[in-house]
Amino acid sequence: MVVCICNAIRERDVRAAARSGAISACQAYRALGHQPKCGQCVPFARSIIDSERATA
Repeated sequence: MVVCICNAIRERDVRAAARSGAISACQAYRALGHQPKCGQCVPFARSIIDSERATA
């Protein structure tokens, strides 16, 4: 599933960044070489990161 249309970031990418230590959407995006643009995706990315951290 696409999380960020502006940067073409997929859910699996955000999950991988979270598993690598990203604790916020901005950190995850930086780890992937991007930054949030319009911001519509940040709440969804945050929920994915929270989900990964809860299962870790």
